[in-house]
This record gives sequence, C-alpha cells and structure tokens, in this order.
Amino acid sequence: MLPKENCTLYSGGLKGAECAFGEAAEKWGVKEVNFTFAGRNPDRRKHLVVLSADELRRGDISMELAAKMMNRTYYEADKIRKVLQTIFHMVNKGHQVFAVGVILADNTVKGGTGWAVELAKLFNLPVSVYDQEKDDWFTWHQGGWQQDTPRISHDRIVGSGTRELTDKGRAAIEKLFADAFGNQ
Repeated sequence: MLPKENCTLYSGGLKGAECAFGEAAEKWGVKEVNFTFAGRNPDRRKHLVVLSADELRRGDISMELAAKMMNRTYYEADKIRKVLQTIFHMVNKGHQVFAVGVILADNTVKGGTGWAVELAKLFNLPVSVYDQEKDDWFTWHQGGWQQDTPRISHDRIVGSGTRELTDKGRAAIEKLFADAFGNQ
C-alpha cells in the first residue's frame, strides 16, 4: 500500500471528473496539483499552477500529429493547442493515468480526455479508463483495452476525464481512492 502522504494527483481542476478526482484526493489526504493557463478558470483551484507561455511551449505538439493520433479534426487550433499542452504537463508529471469518459470504437477516448490517454500510451504509463457507457474500468494492455479493476499503485497519478460525469463515474473515482487509501 502506498502511504497517502507520499502521493500526488495531477489534474486540470475542470468541472466533472477532474473536480471529482480532486475532491477524492482531498478527502483521502493526497496532495493535489491542478495545471491551467492564463484565461482559463478551472472549477477546482486548489494548488493551481498557471503555466507560462514558455512552459506551455514545452508541451507543444504538431496539431496534425495530434489529429492523426486521435482520429479527429480540430477547428479551434489555438485554444485546443493550449488544452493539449496543459494535458501534456499533467501526464508528464504522473506515473499512472486514470480517466473517466467513453472508449470509442477506434480505441481512443472521447474528447480532450483522449489526449491524456494517448500520451499515457505514448509514454508507456499504466492507463485505466472508467467507461461511463459500459459502466466498467478498462486498462490498456498489449495494444488493447482489457476489463479490469485498477488500483492506484504509483505515487504520482493523473486524473482526467469528462465534464459530463455521471453518478456511477463519480462512484468509480471514489472507490478507486477508497481501495487505495481506506485502510490508512
């Protein structure tokens, strides 16, 4: 078991899943860091790190490459670029990634959450997604999603996800933290 005082959650503090990850971290005594950029106002403002233009550039990626990896087209390139750069900083700090959303038929995850998941795959980090439509957790293993009951097993975790969090998605986040830190 990991000592909760040695653990840190990296997130973005946005409405929905990211707020729920932050609330769970706070409840269980896990340190929380939320990344953002100037002009963006996250719902959760605890331990907020506002990334400078130089820091954002360190997380830069070709929008064409991002679109190809995600099988998507991005129309608001400047805004999306800052979001993707911010997600880079979250994932780059973590050792294990948890997300809540929907796994699509092409094995990507819907929305901006999908970028956190794709970066985790690219960085060879353990990554698990609670699929709200399937009402279950899945972990990326050997090139595919495997049904799983993931556990927090690293001291630096990332929490990302949909703004449209369901009650079951919230319960999945709460159970993830309770299973890891409930006996401490």
